[in-house]
Parts: sequence; C-alpha cells; structure tokens
Amino acid sequence: MCGIIGIVGARPVAPLLLDGLRRLEYRGYDSAGMASLVDGYIERRRAEGKIARLAERLDLEPLGGVTGIGHTRWATHGRPTEVNAHPHMNGRLALVHNGIIENHRELREELEAIGYRFETETDTETVVHLVGHNLDQGMEPAQAVSQALHRLEGAFAFAMIFAGHHNLMIGARRGSPLAVGYGDESELYLGSDALALAPLTNRICYLEEGDWVVLQDGKAQIYDADHEPVERPVVQSALSGAAIGKGNFRHFMQKEIHEQPSVIGDTLHTYVNLQTREVTLPELPVDLATLPRLTISACGTAYYAGFVAKYWLEQIARLPVELDIASEFRYREAPMPERGAAMFISQSGETIDTLAALRYARDQKQSILSVVNQPESAIARESDLVLPTLAGPEIGVASTKAFTTQLTVLACFSLATACARGAIDAATEARLTTALTEVPAAITQVLEHTQMLEEIAQEFVAVHDVLYLGRGSMFPLALEGALKLKEISYIHAEGYAAGELKHGPIALIDEHVPIVVAAPSGPLFDKLASNVQETIARGGRVIIFSDKAGLERVGEGAAHMVEMPELDPFVAPILYAVPMQLLAYYTAVAKGTDVDQPRNLAKSVTVE
Repeated sequence: MCGIIGIVGARPVAPLLLDGLRRLEYRGYDSAGMASLVDGYIERRRAEGKIARLAERLDLEPLGGVTGIGHTRWATHGRPTEVNAHPHMNGRLALVHNGIIENHRELREELEAIGYRFETETDTETVVHLVGHNLDQGMEPAQAVSQALHRLEGAFAFAMIFAGHHNLMIGARRGSPLAVGYGDESELYLGSDALALAPLTNRICYLEEGDWVVLQDGKAQIYDADHEPVERPVVQSALSGAAIGKGNFRHFMQKEIHEQPSVIGDTLHTYVNLQTREVTLPELPVDLATLPRLTISACGTAYYAGFVAKYWLEQIARLPVELDIASEFRYREAPMPERGAAMFISQSGETIDTLAALRYARDQKQSILSVVNQPESAIARESDLVLPTLAGPEIGVASTKAFTTQLTVLACFSLATACARGAIDAATEARLTTALTEVPAAITQVLEHTQMLEEIAQEFVAVHDVLYLGRGSMFPLALEGALKLKEISYIHAEGYAAGELKHGPIALIDEHVPIVVAAPSGPLFDKLASNVQETIARGGRVIIFSDKAGLERVGEGAAHMVEMPELDPFVAPILYAVPMQLLAYYTAVAKGTDVDQPRNLAKSVTVE
C-alpha cells in the first residue's frame, strides 16, 4: 500500500527512482510520481494509473537532478487523479507520504485561515503547507520538519526534499515503515520497502517508531520521537538486487503458485530433521508444555492460516487458542492470561493492524511470536521470536506461496507444541512430519494436471456468486478459496462451514450458483458428503475436490469431480490451497482482470 523511494546521490536520479518504483508495484497503487532538484529548484512529473504512464511522461519531459523522491499512491483521501498524485509540493519543498494524517481537516482550516491555498483533496498537502509555513517563519528545514511532526496525528512515513538544498533529504516515520540505505560514494537512500533499495544497497537501517532522519553530505543523522540524536543498527539485507521477473509465466501470481513445491521444501528443511523426522524450533521465549493459551491474530489470508493453526493446535497439541482478526483484536480489549503468548502472522511484517495488535499484546505482558516472510520487518523486530517463512519475494497482490509457507511453519509449530505437551508420541510425530515432507511432491502433481481447472474456470466467467464449503480444518480453506476468487476475478464468493449450509446459505442455491467443496477423505468426510447431496438435490452445481477414495464415496450428481493426491488429512489444507488458487487464477485470466494488481487492493496494508 503506497511506496516511497528517495535518493541523495551523484548519478542521474530519475532512472533509479523509476526502477525503484517498478519494484514497489506489487504493493498496489493507482498513481505514481517523482520530483527532483534541478539547479536548486524542484521539478515534478506525475501520472494517473500505472508506472508505465509515468515512464511515458518522462520520455516526453525528462527529469534531471541527482537528488529526488518517488512514490506510488494508493488513494485514501481524494480520487486517484494526477492532481492528487504524489509528490505534493509548494515552491519550497516536495513531499511523498504513506499513511493517513488523522487531524488534517483541523490543520487545513488553520492553514487556509492564514492564507495558504490547497490544490488537492489529500491529507498529505496539509503537511506540505505546515512545513512550508515553518520555513516561511525563517526556520531551517530540519527545524521546520521537527516542529511540524509535533502537530501531526495519525500514521505516516515521509520523504522530503527542499529547494536550494541539493544534497538534503528528510524522512520520518510513525506507524508506517521507512528504512535508510547506505550506498557507495556517499549515496544515501530512503525506502518504504527494502526491496526497492535492493539494487542500490544491502546496508539498511530500519527507523524505529517515531524516528526521523536528516540525510545530508553523505551522512544520516537519526532523531528519536523526543527529537534527540540516536544511533540505530545497520544490517545486511538478504534481499537480492536482481531484477524480479515473471520468467516464462504470464503473471507473477502464476509463477508464485508454481514456486510452492520449492519454497515449501525450503521451509521444511529449516524446521524438520529429515533423518529423524523431528521438528526443531529456535529457542522459545515460553514453555510450550505449560502455556495456558495462545492468542493468534492476523488479517486477510494470514488470518485464515491462523484459523487452520487453531484446528491443529487444539486437536493435536491440546493447546487452547484464541483467534482474532487483528483490526478488531485490540478494540475488543481482551483480557490475556499470565504467562500467555500471542502469535502474529503477516506476509509483509508491516501490516498496521497486526502491528497494533502485537503492541496491545505486549502491553498485556504476553510473549510475542511472529510468522513473517520479511525477517527485517517491523513485526519481526518487535517480536520475542520470529518463525520465518522462506517464500521469497511475493509480488502478486493475492497471496499464494506466502500462505502455504505460513501453513507449513504453523504445522511444524503445532507438532513441536504437541510433543512438548506430551499430546503425541514419537511415532505420531514421525508419521505427521513424513506427511509434511510429502506435500511438495503432491503439489507438483497438482500443478502438472491443471486442464480441468482451466475448463471449470471458463464456466465461472458468467456467474455472479460462488459458495465454498469445508469442514474441520478445511473450513478456513473454504474462506481462503472464496477470498482468492473475490480478490482477482471480482466475483462475489463466500466460504462456509458445510454444516452451516442448512442454516441459511442453502436458500441461495440454484443452477446458477457453483458450490466448490474441499473434501479430503477423513473422519469428517461422510458428514460433508451428506451436505454435498443436500446441495445437489436442490440443483446446485457442485465442484468437489477430493482424493480417489473420497470421490468414490461421494456418489453421483456433482458437476465436476477433481481428483487430488491422497495425503494425511493433517496436511490437506496446504495441498488443497493450491487448486483453490489455480481456480481463482484461471477464472481471472478468463475474465481479463488485472491478476497481479487487482483493483482497490494493496499488497502491504499500512493504514488502518
């Protein structure tokens, strides 16, 4: 959600900014722009829509200078137009902003009353004029920014440049991530995402909450929330500066679906001893054997991964689990047990609602665990223990490989917890870890036989509603399957626990509503098969995913029966996620939607 890149350098800045913005496209955006210092003055180029349109603008109107800022905007205040695109500027400074200024209306009224005129509908322009007003009062840039920060309420990450100061840039963060990059030959960088800086440097300093920084003369001076000079550690980023491409695939999402056998295998190698069939975790800040309760909180797809983990931890490890949507968790003000632990799941590690939930749990004296794909992220840095996924960069907005590697980590954590609590013996642990190691090969088998899914997707093009059903740990997967279809094909879809069908949703069923059923054979299969027959009896078009034994038992009447590899029911949520992803993907392709960057969505949600 929005992206920032800033460069104080010695090379032409526009091509570097443009490359950085391209690497931020995956975050989701609806306009883009950049500004640079040219002969002491600020010049700006902006464009509504994709970065390709900004590139076309730059071809017609090149932008000079060696110091500049760039931005991809995801609209909050004001429509996604060129006028509202960042950078925003007046004659004295230009600024890019991620986040939301909550008191912008009061500030705007105050500034308008003393003569400042606003050109946009955005909250960001308020900050431009607030800093500009301080400059007009004779303050130097650093003082003008410092004074302005005191007045702001809300979440933000800023990068600013100033007319007449060719090698100066100021950044600040509160609630939104921002990092400083250190390059060669005294070049300095700001980025909302280390991925944007990866081609430029791997030496990164992550600003902490409330920090602001002055980049000048090859040095970065950081100040804390109290405006006192501080030092923050510089780390070596593991992100590659290599170009991120789709290879031979049509979309990033398709590529990332096909990467799942590899990245799940990499993740398993981190947590499972393949010779002894034992799960090994890093040293934990809690005693799993006596832990009274685990609270899991996340958003979107990561929440559904946590939902699956709730089934695993309660059934296999006998550990009580409280599950919450992160955006609701802290407002519920839930009491939390002494010596308890809380786990937070996030692909980006920067999800603002999840980060806020983490801080609530910290205030409640919980031990903090996190499952993230970015070990250098804010959530990771504020956790007592990080359980990393090894998905690698995920560019498609709709999460695929991050989800299945989250499930893989959570499955390993569940087994380790079960062993620590004496809930399973060594033989059961070996059986279930063996099942985990069989998942990559089974997914490969699914990926080699996708023709039926493409054909089913063609039938989905004309439908307006789809239901997804599952029981047990497949219920969260039904929710995730419905989310995937909604995200990228814009078809209304809902996931339900199959037993709830007769409590309302069955009224929706007719020949125009497909019903997708995830039904691996296992203890709950016969009950789910009965739900399927109820649906078929009312004219529903059922698409059932099951293994050979399950398909033989479900009987006749389904519109489509998709055979899945036979695996232990414990690992079925990981395996069955893949055909759900593929069905959504092929439907979106058939409809001609923007698969990798669906409308109104952002990869990293950094505002509430």
